[in-house]
Amino acid sequence: MAIEIRPVSQAETKEYLRVLPYVNGFPQEEPEPSAWYAGSAAWLPQVQKTPAELEQYAEELLTDWFRPQAAFVDGKIAGGSAIVSVQVTVPGGQQVALGGVTSTAVLPTYRRRGLLRQIMSAMLDDCRERGEFLAGLSASEATIYGRYGFSPATFQHRWEVRRTDVAFRSEFTDPGALELVDHAVAAEVWPVLHEQVRAVRVGEISPLPGKWDGLGGLPADGSGPAHHLIHRDATGAVDGAAIFRLPWSPDPEQAGVLQVEAFEALTADAYRALWGLLLDFDLTKRVVAARRPVDEPLRWMLTNPRALKLTRTRDNLWLRVLDVRRALEARTYAATDSLVLEIHGEGRWRLDATPDGADCTASDAQPDLSMSVNELGSLYLGGVRASELSYAGRVAERTPGAVSRLDALLRPDRAPHNAVGF
Repeated sequence: MAIEIRPVSQAETKEYLRVLPYVNGFPQEEPEPSAWYAGSAAWLPQVQKTPAELEQYAEELLTDWFRPQAAFVDGKIAGGSAIVSVQVTVPGGQQVALGGVTSTAVLPTYRRRGLLRQIMSAMLDDCRERGEFLAGLSASEATIYGRYGFSPATFQHRWEVRRTDVAFRSEFTDPGALELVDHAVAAEVWPVLHEQVRAVRVGEISPLPGKWDGLGGLPADGSGPAHHLIHRDATGAVDGAAIFRLPWSPDPEQAGVLQVEAFEALTADAYRALWGLLLDFDLTKRVVAARRPVDEPLRWMLTNPRALKLTRTRDNLWLRVLDVRRALEARTYAATDSLVLEIHGEGRWRLDATPDGADCTASDAQPDLSMSVNELGSLYLGGVRASELSYAGRVAERTPGAVSRLDALLRPDRAPHNAVGF
């Protein structure tokens, strides 16, 4: 069996696409309702693409931001994946290049032969060559990607609340105004709003080309057309927006549900005004919101915080640190301290951290803490505490108190969150 791992040519794009689940109709997501999906069922059914759709995908495949790799076995493509070029916001506000792993699959007849490991190795090498010191992905199956150094770094909640249970703690006078708009206006609003959000939100990802296309389309799960709500401040500038659906159901238990598919607010006024309407929409009885941050402040605005019930929690962005020095120097820290970190397979590094930045240098000193690159990926954005991983036996404290010191350095103002993926 001759194996070759390499990028695909334009002439090979159709064969490459036939390996991928979203084209061949094989499962592409765990059969569980996800926290990034507001519906009540599992994610969308697997549908094999038509020849016309395959032709269209093949024509659009090779771009400067989509970098596919394939495993050729005896000259035939048996597996494939790709890297997309995006940016992620790290603590301190810098937006750094991220190699986003996507479209990953091996044909069932070629599995358990190490093909994915070789594909992943080639893609991570490609990231390093392009200067991307972080790689990321959203894991369709949680047991696969830890073996390649990835680990969860951001998380999402899905929550729901009965409309009749909602009451806000205080009166609110909106200095701005809410407006229902069509999808054409929404398509103009969302790219601008998202850029403003990702400039200040740790963990947020730059959108792929075409992200905001098709906002007026009907989803495949039958949840009905999207409705678009925006908030304007006192000057008329848009400072918040939401996308929601009102799916019809013959089941009384599922009828009258308002699904919030996307929600962003730049100000507390916009946040309060948008949720104020969405949680009190006439002729609805339940609101479900997906892709929500784990530190959602809405709960604390309600007279009954138990009204907001978490129904799903899931990891979202998994990170893999490819260059320890560059990664640790790219972000800022919540305190001033120096620690020697031993990263298995990546050496020992002295981190001299401050709120303004850091220096990271190779060191021969005894380490204060030891961990693998997986743990470093989870810790990097501040969404996972070193003390959690230490208690789980995944971070070893060599100097007493070093775990608490690392927690103090990495402590975020808010939990990292990314609302868009790749």
